[in-house]
Amino acid sequence: MKTIDIRERLHHYIETAQTKKVKAIYAMVEDEIEEVHDYWNDPKFLSEMNRRRENYLSGNAKVYSLEEAMNQIKQTAKKTGKKK
Repeated sequence: MKTIDIRERLHHYIETAQTKKVKAIYAMVEDEIEEVHDYWNDPKFLSEMNRRRENYLSGNAKVYSLEEAMNQIKQTAKKTGKKK
């Protein structure tokens, strides 16, 4: 059975299962479920973003246009023998 089919069957089962069964399933997998990190409430992340913004606005940051970035990607891909 393909993964997409399994996901669909599990989704349907969870939507229709009794509360007790849903809680049991969750208990089995809760350690595997990663908490989503809220970057906008992370002082270290915000500090780094502010530092980068200030570097950009002051002209101290090395920036690339989309065209320059794409050219670098294509050159690197050629060197490694990979196609886009």
